[in-house]
This record gives sequence, structure tokens and C-alpha cells, in this order.
Amino acid sequence: MRTVLGRTRAVAAIGATALLTLGVSAAAPAVAGSSGATQTYIVLYKANGLPADARAAVSRAGGTVVATYPQIGVLIARSVSTSFASAARLDARVEGAASTQGLATRLAAPDAGTGDLPNAPASDSDPLSPLQWDMRQIHTPEAHAITGGSRSVLVGDIDTGLDFTHPDLAANYSAADSADCSSGAPTPLLAGNDVNGHGTHTAGTIAAASNGIGIVGVAPNVRIAGIKSSNDDGYFFPEMVVCSFMWAAARGVDVTNNSYFADPWLFNCKNDAEQRAIWTAERRAIRYAMSQGVTVVASAGNSSDDLSHPFVDSTSPDFPPGSEVERAITNACSVVPVEVPGVIGVSANGHNEQTDDDPGADYLKSFYSSYGVSAVDVTAPGGDSIFGRNAEAVNGRVLSTYPAANADGCRRKVYDNGALYCYLQGTSMAGPHVAGVAALVVSRFGSTGDITMRPGIVASIVTGTADAQPCPTALPDGYADFTQSNGVTDVPQECQGGLGHNSWYGSGQVNALRAVTRDMGN
Repeated sequence: MRTVLGRTRAVAAIGATALLTLGVSAAAPAVAGSSGATQTYIVLYKANGLPADARAAVSRAGGTVVATYPQIGVLIARSVSTSFASAARLDARVEGAASTQGLATRLAAPDAGTGDLPNAPASDSDPLSPLQWDMRQIHTPEAHAITGGSRSVLVGDIDTGLDFTHPDLAANYSAADSADCSSGAPTPLLAGNDVNGHGTHTAGTIAAASNGIGIVGVAPNVRIAGIKSSNDDGYFFPEMVVCSFMWAAARGVDVTNNSYFADPWLFNCKNDAEQRAIWTAERRAIRYAMSQGVTVVASAGNSSDDLSHPFVDSTSPDFPPGSEVERAITNACSVVPVEVPGVIGVSANGHNEQTDDDPGADYLKSFYSSYGVSAVDVTAPGGDSIFGRNAEAVNGRVLSTYPAANADGCRRKVYDNGALYCYLQGTSMAGPHVAGVAALVVSRFGSTGDITMRPGIVASIVTGTADAQPCPTALPDGYADFTQSNGVTDVPQECQGGLGHNSWYGSGQVNALRAVTRDMGN
């Protein structure tokens, strides 16, 4: 048992089949409705709990239960009845019911005191370490001289899966804490689960082992759990996301990385009943995980959108392909998980040469990175293939682990001892750096006793030790040619705010060394 500042949570092994899952017999639906393809639905109850007759109510509406989450008042159901959602909403206890079919977004952390978790330093002398400009940029080698993280700390990578056979990940992989949530209910994570490759790449940045093979992650001594939250095509459906956060909460995960958008629409508008039901269910799951001590890190996105000042969304929904519609949006529309309160939002930067006349140009925001004064807390290396290429970062991208079985999915490959590594860029690559630093913070200052670090404390250390980064006073020639805002071209990106906090960099670039020494100075 472990207590999160007064809250007790069980971390003993729980069977995936039994956890949060309620089986239902295939009874004939009691509500008439036309029959179509089986669809998955989120049923959101007004209370943070489920009524005793929830199973029977779903059956009467023409559905069967896939999973239940009574902690947040959410139920996952499936039905072939096209009238299921409207029938479910007839129950006065139901706040909303919405199909998740075709509604997904595809990929393209006060004084914590001194903890007593077991820590050990780590080396950054693996064969491909010289290619890791990103790690040197945030001072992880210096941090590793103090700690490479603790085996007591568990990071959940909520992503497309994880190749746990990769030799740079196998030693840190926690099978018992991993799960496949692609069905909407947790099942064991099987070999070959990461068909996309994205999850294996983010996992390597977080926790690739310091073992004489390949690269070294930000937190090479911590344990990593793969939590698959997408289908094999890389679409993150809402029932998968809810399942993932509830699993992380139940397993005692310390930090989760979220390099995706979990929302049916890129911007999810609360004035639409269907979007509101799904957004609320996802937000409840995330907030519940936080209440159980899970620090949540999320990437800002790759659309160069100002998330704090949205005005048009022309990219949603992106499934099935060709379904996009242009619509006017406002701040009543938000992105999940990065805009959920308490989540550490991360923008991406590249490896830019220092210039004497414009110190603000150092580590310029990547041309593709979304931003927002209310959405971004810190920035971290995500790569920039246009403005971040130089002798140290030869193609401007971030190198990390990749599944050998999906070698064709990687255009820029590096092999070491037969293991595959891939160069990629995106805010998806930036987020794992911050998740890794958060894991080092928990390792360094967390406790082996009954108290573990609250997410707010972790966030305050991560942001408070970041290197302040000002808005640039000038931009490189051609920068504007590669940018857009909210899906509309010819709308320039604008950095708003000062040195302490601004829309492009939040509190600044994350600094692993300052984080593990808790140097909160500027």
C-alpha cells in the first residue's frame, strides 16, 4: 500500500481481466433501433460513480458493457443499434453518451524535501551517445553523475505500444505494469504490439538503459511500462485513453508521457453535446490519475497552433481520411490532454547555434511546434530539420529506439549491435525528455515510505528549474514560410510573454541537472 499525501492506493498486482471490467451476456436489446456496424460508446454519468443497475440500463438501451470506471462515472459500451446513444441519454442520470467511432486524432511538474529512494549514477558513454545532442542540451550527462533514476520509480508511456524486446529497453521494462488498452479494457501487452513504432521511440528517450548498447535515456535506471492507447494505425480513440489513465492510476505509475492528442477533434468544443461527453470522460480519467499521484506530461502538438487563442480548426475529424471540416472555434474548445489543468505541457525546440546579437534565438521553437501561454509549461528538444541542423545535429532530429520489425517505417536508421534506432522530430519527441526529467525528480526526492510526491510538487520543480528562454527578437530568414496558425496559412506565429513565462517556451527549457539538484535560481 502507498499513500499519496493522505490518499491510500493499492499497488498490488491486479489481473487485467478483472480490473475495471464488467462482463455482460449477449442479451437481446430491449430498445428498438436500426442495426448497423458495432460501435463503441462512452456513457458519462452526472455523478462520479455508477448506479447499481448500470449494466441493465445499458442492455435496455441496446448495448453491452465493455468496461466500467466507477471512480469517474464513466462506462464503455458497444452496440449495433444506431439509436443506442439517444436511448442511453434518456436515463436522467446520464450526462452524455457518444460514439467514438471514427473520432480520433492520429499521430503524424513547494519544496519536496530529500527523499530516500535508492538512486545510482549512470554513464553516458554508450556507442550512440555522441549522436544525442538533445541530452547534452538539457544537461542529462551532468544529472546522471548524480542519479540515473531509481528502480522504485515507474514511468508509463501511453502511446502506440512498446517493443519490450529491444535490447536498450528490455532491462527496464515492467511487464506486470504494462497493458494493451486498444480494446477499451486492459489486456496483457503482447510481443509485436508496437506496429507503429512511435511508442518505442518515446520510451527510449525516457528510459533507454545505460548498458553499452545504443543510446542512453533521460532516466536510464527507472522502470518503464508500455500502455498501448491506440490502434495499429496510430489512432487514439477515447475509450483507449480513458482505459490507459485508469490503468496508470491503478498500477501506481509515477509519471506518464503522452505524445498524442486524445480528442476526437483536435479542438474539442464543450458546446457540442457529443464532444463534451467525451472530453469530460477523458478529463475525469486524467484528473483521477493525478489524484492518485500520477504526474502527467503531454506534448503540445505539431500544427504550429496557438492553443490559447484558437479561431479555426480545419484538421478535424481526421478519420476516416477526408472527413475534415473547417469550423470556427473559441477558447471554449480545448485539446486533451495538454490543456487539462495540472498537465505539464511541452513545446519543442531544435539545436540552434548560439548568436551573439540575439540570445533569444538559442534553441528556437521548432517550426512545427504548437504553443500557447496557457498551454505550454516548458520546452524540450523535439528536433528541427529546417532551422536546427548543424555539425552536432546533422539532420536536426532526435535519435531513439525503434522496433526492428518496423524498420521500413523509419527513413533515417542507425544500427548498433543489431538493434535499430531512428531519427524523428516532433513535440512527441520533446515530451519524453520532460517525462524523463520528472522521473529523475521523483527518484531523487520521493520517499520509500508512505508518502510519494504529488504531481503539483513534481511540476513545480520541473518548471522552476527550467532555463528561462525569452521570446526571440528576430527570426531566421524563411522561418515564417514553414509556419501556420490554427490550420490557416499566412497567419504568423507570435511569441507572447516575457522571460519568466511566454507562449513559446513556458518557463523555459527543461534542465535535468538543475532539477535533480533543485536549483530554483535563474
